[in-house]
Amino acid sequence: MKRVVIGLLGTKMDSGFDVARWDFWRPTVSLFQHEDLLWDRLELLAEPNFSKLSERVLADVRSVSPETEARLHEVSYGKDPWDLETVYGALHDWARGYRFDCENEEYFIHITTGTHIAQISLFLLNEAGTLPGKLIQTSPPPSKPSRDVPKPGYSVIDLDLSKYDQLSTRFEREQAEVTDFLKSGIATRNAGFNRLIDRIEQVALASKAPMLLTGPTGAGKSHLARRIYELRKQRGGLRGSFVEVNCATLTGDTAASALFGHTRGSFTGAQKDRPGLLREADGGLLFLDEIGELGSDEQAMLLRALEDKTFLPVGADKPVKSDFQLIAGTNRDLRAAIASGRFREDLLARIQLWTFALPALAQRREDIAPNLEYELDRHRIANGREVSFNKEAKQEFLKFAEAPDTPWLGNFRDLNAAVTRMATLAPRGRIREEEVEEEIQRLRDSWQRPGTAASAENIDLTEILAPDLLDQLDPFDQVQLAYVATVCQRSRSISEAGREIFAVSRSKRSVTNDADRLKKYLAKFGLGFDSFHRAIP
Repeated sequence: MKRVVIGLLGTKMDSGFDVARWDFWRPTVSLFQHEDLLWDRLELLAEPNFSKLSERVLADVRSVSPETEARLHEVSYGKDPWDLETVYGALHDWARGYRFDCENEEYFIHITTGTHIAQISLFLLNEAGTLPGKLIQTSPPPSKPSRDVPKPGYSVIDLDLSKYDQLSTRFEREQAEVTDFLKSGIATRNAGFNRLIDRIEQVALASKAPMLLTGPTGAGKSHLARRIYELRKQRGGLRGSFVEVNCATLTGDTAASALFGHTRGSFTGAQKDRPGLLREADGGLLFLDEIGELGSDEQAMLLRALEDKTFLPVGADKPVKSDFQLIAGTNRDLRAAIASGRFREDLLARIQLWTFALPALAQRREDIAPNLEYELDRHRIANGREVSFNKEAKQEFLKFAEAPDTPWLGNFRDLNAAVTRMATLAPRGRIREEEVEEEIQRLRDSWQRPGTAASAENIDLTEILAPDLLDQLDPFDQVQLAYVATVCQRSRSISEAGREIFAVSRSKRSVTNDADRLKKYLAKFGLGFDSFHRAIP
């Protein structure tokens, strides 16, 4: 293959017109002074106002390497050669117009000459594949070449990091450390959740835009928001504090004051200035949990604070500034809230650039075991007391916890409370079967709700089926349908209900579509998923 080098004219390092120029190291010319480095062609890129120097360099290249075809390409950077957008655009246009023949020619991009902006542009174009090939860098000798002094050197830089085992291993290790940090060191097994954390890690380190965490109460939104803050503080340069508030606790006239602050005398009881939570979060991260509970006035003020980094405290006539990063959390469907007029569409558009839905604990049953160990460790740190399960007790608790019909309505809050109770009652730091059995009954009792069915047996199918159709069902089918109705009633979506109902058989299928299976089953009775939510209070 032919070997081609593409380089920039060094207006200072390549300069020189008299014979003394040969006494100095000139990067472009030095490329052709290595016996082990032969070039078929040089493509020299230079601005038009340096044409005289360009021709001198090309002539010198031809004199030291007659077999090399040396060609000049004029590239104009415009008025400002230090403007990245202009320089990159000019080099990009040249590269797009050049006819590369990668099957027959091997390309090298010389990055020793040119301004730093031009060198960065070459690097970016090479990384993007617009300038294919390898990077090459030349270096001068310590002094004028002689027999005893090393000659000018060069090095080829291949950006394929997969070829650098040590670098690749280091990057993989660092990425694993970051995701492990976000998961609090818990060896989670749920593939979907692990993919979610990988994406959050990527966004948390690369973007300062707001993030929206959705999911049911107790799914871990607050805990994850704090871990994101700690990660950004370590690696992203946040200098401020982590400020957290549950918007459901901000009611009435005090809501705006708590968030945006107030001036002294602005209302009855305002005896002194209050900075407000947004100003406390300046330079840091503000986590607004249950953001759907904010009032309409507070939503409008928050939107301005996000867009302009300014807002008016209650009673103030001059805006104040606060540059904070926002993470919002909600267990509500904010799109439905927009439809009902309870949430601003423009605010949702501003905060949902990055939206991550945290699954419920019931959707991550394979993660219950590692989270159980995590909760035990948290209890040890908080109370200074080591507690563990005996073998039989742990097996019994996990059998209950991982069962498809265990709802975990409070999600991780329920799991944390269960571990706390069992650990507190455990004699001599060992949780026995007695504590597990007592806790299982306590959880089952806590999940029962007045007016709802506690089990599949007492679902009243007359609420959802016509009498004539009910009479046509075998008792077996009635029991099965009653169970399905119970699951659908407590599930937020048909997909969630399908995952629970088909929890065992789905693991044996190469392709799973639980929602479709459940939809077809219900259709046999003329029912849909919404039938249960309309009919059963």
